[in-house]
Amino acid sequence: MGSLTEYQKLVIIGTLLGDGYIRTLAGRNNAFLEINHSIAQREYVDWKYRVLQTIVAGEPKARKGNGTRVAYRFYTQQHPYLTSLQHLFYTHRVKKVPENFVLNPLTLAVWFMDDGSRCRAQDVYLNTQQFDEESQTRLLSALLSLGLHATLNKDKQYQRIRFLKESIPRFNAFIEPYIIPSMQYKLVGHDPVETTRRSPSLCKALKDDDIVRSS
Repeated sequence: MGSLTEYQKLVIIGTLLGDGYIRTLAGRNNAFLEINHSIAQREYVDWKYRVLQTIVAGEPKARKGNGTRVAYRFYTQQHPYLTSLQHLFYTHRVKKVPENFVLNPLTLAVWFMDDGSRCRAQDVYLNTQQFDEESQTRLLSALLSLGLHATLNKDKQYQRIRFLKESIPRFNAFIEPYIIPSMQYKLVGHDPVETTRRSPSLCKALKDDDIVRSS
C-alpha cells in the first residue's frame, strides 16, 4: 500500500471520532476502516469514498438492517496507518481519545458531519455519547486549543459536547469551507426558520436518523 496524503489522514481521524470503525481480522497484519451510514447520507458516503479512493476495497453498497433501516457502507483495504490509529484510539475494542490529541479544522468538520447536530437557532452539539468521560474531557481540551469553548451536556444517562453560543461563529468559520452541500443543513444559519420550528425532541431524532452505527 502506498502512503496516504495528509488530507486523507485528517478525514480518517475525523471519521474515527464519529461513526467510523477500525478493526483487524484474525490472522491479518493490518487494520481496515469501515464507513457505515444510513442510505439517507449516500452523498456523504460517496464523498468519503472519493477521498479514500486509493485505499478502498470496493464501491459503497446498500444493505438492509433491522426493521426498515438501510445502511450504505464501504470498507478500505488494510493499511499500516490504520493499524497505528487502532493502537491509539482503541482499548479492548472500545474507542478512546488519546492523550494530547490535537484537532485540525478539516478533522473537526468531518467529525461534525458524522456526529454533529443542531437544535433551534444556536444549540450545536457533537454527539460523543460513545466516549467515556476521560475521552470527552480530552476532546474539550482539543476544542479549547482552537479557541472553541464547549461543555458536557447531559443526554439521558450519557453526556455529549455542547458548544457555548459565543464560540459558534468561530466554529462555523473553521468548518464551513469543508462541509459538503448535503451536510450544510447542520450549520447554524442554514434554513433558520425551519430549524426554530423544530422541537428539542425532533432535534435529537435528526441525529438518530442520520447514522447507522457499526460498533
